[in-house]
Amino acid sequence: MRLKQFISVHDVKDINAFVEKALAYKANPLKDQELGKGKRIGLIFLNPSLRTRLSTQVAAENLGMKPIVFNVGSEGWTWEFEEEAIMSGTTVEHVKDAAPILGNYFDVLAIRTFPSLQNKKDDYSELFIKQFIKYAGVPVVSLESSTLHPLQSLTDIITITETFKEKRKPKIVLTWAPHIKPLPQCVSNSFAQWINAWGEADFVITHPEDYELDEQFTKGATITHNQDEALKDADFVYVKNWSTYTDYGRIYCNDPAWMLTEEKLKTTNNAKVMHCLPVRRNVELSDEVLDSSNSIVTQQASNRVWAAQTVLAEILKGNG
Repeated sequence: MRLKQFISVHDVKDINAFVEKALAYKANPLKDQELGKGKRIGLIFLNPSLRTRLSTQVAAENLGMKPIVFNVGSEGWTWEFEEEAIMSGTTVEHVKDAAPILGNYFDVLAIRTFPSLQNKKDDYSELFIKQFIKYAGVPVVSLESSTLHPLQSLTDIITITETFKEKRKPKIVLTWAPHIKPLPQCVSNSFAQWINAWGEADFVITHPEDYELDEQFTKGATITHNQDEALKDADFVYVKNWSTYTDYGRIYCNDPAWMLTEEKLKTTNNAKVMHCLPVRRNVELSDEVLDSSNSIVTQQASNRVWAAQTVLAEILKGNG
C-alpha cells in the first residue's frame, strides 16, 4: 500500500485495502498520531476549496503532521508552468524555481489546480501537477487536478462501502445535472475511473447527448441518454454537472428536467443520493432530495478526512 504519490487510481494497488484502512481511521482517528511527528505538509491551492482544504488539514493533524496552507492566487506570485517560456507577460515565477524550494520546506506537497476549460489539450496534459512532481523532489498529492479528483473518488467508494451491506454488487448511477455555468469533468472522470477500477458495482452513466466523457475514464460503464432507464433499480445515484468534452468546455443543454427529484427516485431501489458539494440547490438537486433520508452528502463529505488520512499515512510509511 505504500505510496510515492497520489494522482489517480493507478497509484493504488488495492482499493479495498485503502477503504478498510480509512474506516479504521474513522473508528480511531488518532491511532497513528506519532506517524507524522516532525513532518510538514504544504497545501498549495491555485483555486478555492472548502472540504478538500479542511479535511486534508484535519487528516494531517490526526497523523501528527504540521499542515501549512498557501493560496497562490491571493497570497503569492503568479506562476509559469511551460518549459522554456519567455516570461514577459503576467507570470512572475517559474515552477522550476518555486517547486524545489517548496520541496525543501515540506515533506509532502498537496496541490489543487483547476482546468481553464478553454484548451482541452492543455488541460488534459495535466502540466501543472506533472511539473510539481518533476521538480519538487517530495511526494505529491492531488487535491484535484485539471482532469481528476482522486481523493474525492476514494471518499466516494469509502462511503458506498460503509453504506451498502447487501451481498451483491450495488447498481451505481452517475447522472449529469443542469448547472448555470460550464464545470470541469474532473469529479465525473475520476468517479468513473475509480468505480471501473474497483470492479464491484453495476455502473451506469447517464447524460444528455453531446456530454460524453473521455473514454479512457468511462470504459467499462454502461452509458445511456435515458435518465429514467438508468435510474431504475439504482442503489446509489451520484449527481454531478460537467461541461462538454468533445467541443470542449461548453453548455449545450441545461434542461431542468435532468434535475434529480423525489419523483425520479421512486423507480430506484430507495437509492442513496451522492454529490461532491458544493451543490446548487434546486438546480442540480432539489431541496426535497437533499434534505431527505436518501441523501448521504454530509456523510460523504465527512469521509473526506479518512480518505486523506489514509493516503497521507501510506505516503509517510513509504517515505519514512
